Amino acid sequence: MSASPVIVALGELLWDLLPAGPQLGGAPANFACHARALGADACLVSRVGDDSLGRGAVKALAALGLPTGTVAVDTASPTGTVDVLVEPDGQPRYQIHENVAWDGLVADSAAQEVASRADAICFGTLAQRSERSRSAIQSLLQIAPQSALRIFDVNLRQHYYTDTLVKESLERSNVIKVNDAELPKLAGMFHLTGDPRAQIRELAGRFNLRLVAYTRGPLGSLLYSGGAWSDLPGRKVTVVDTVGAGDAFTAALTVGLLAGRSLDLVHQGASEVAAFVCSRAGATPPLPDDLRARFGSA
Repeated sequence: MSASPVIVALGELLWDLLPAGPQLGGAPANFACHARALGADACLVSRVGDDSLGRGAVKALAALGLPTGTVAVDTASPTGTVDVLVEPDGQPRYQIHENVAWDGLVADSAAQEVASRADAICFGTLAQRSERSRSAIQSLLQIAPQSALRIFDVNLRQHYYTDTLVKESLERSNVIKVNDAELPKLAGMFHLTGDPRAQIRELAGRFNLRLVAYTRGPLGSLLYSGGAWSDLPGRKVTVVDTVGAGDAFTAALTVGLLAGRSLDLVHQGASEVAAFVCSRAGATPPLPDDLRARFGSA
């Protein structure tokens, strides 16, 4: 493996249309940005429309240091957007628009080239809601080297997943990240019993997973790998917003695993990066040099 591991994210690139203005988003995009900031040779395979939002998204990715050659342009569909409405109680409500550019993801030559040399490749459920995009993602996962980490960020969104899709994604992965809202849904799908640890152990055994990462918001996180556990409580941090924190956790986890660190050190780094993102506004705030230095990227 090269000094800078090749990490590929597959899926949605979109704009969250917030009351305060548009913000670049999409879990795979956030993941790729954080992996790049931590020193990886990271890129995003996605698709935008031939419109001002698409051009703005590509420009924003470039400003974050990401290459843009694997972000294709779709002349028939618009760039993806999500309407974010804030309810009277302060809770956000999301409307994810359909028939957008990333629903037409294709495994073109640029995507195949990066997938063929990936040390890690990360995907989720949302970008697989359309048959075309799902087929492309599955094709790129097959192209990746046998030794690559195949990271499934469960990331269940609204009604854009089925039990079958989740099962197929688990079968194609060797690392998963799941949160405390998603694990009970997986338990229901696959008849997992017992407490979260028992469910995680059963899930890892059934799908031959190298590692399961379980995030619990303010209660911290739990890693399970090869019969070993790493349990960290939540970090004391003044939370500005939690947007992108899970994606940052997954990115730092991936970089740590590829560096061959111990389970506890991998976990520590992922927890620190996620906590920092929670302490700043937005999904991809610049990471401080001292934090990046711990990953060898400052």
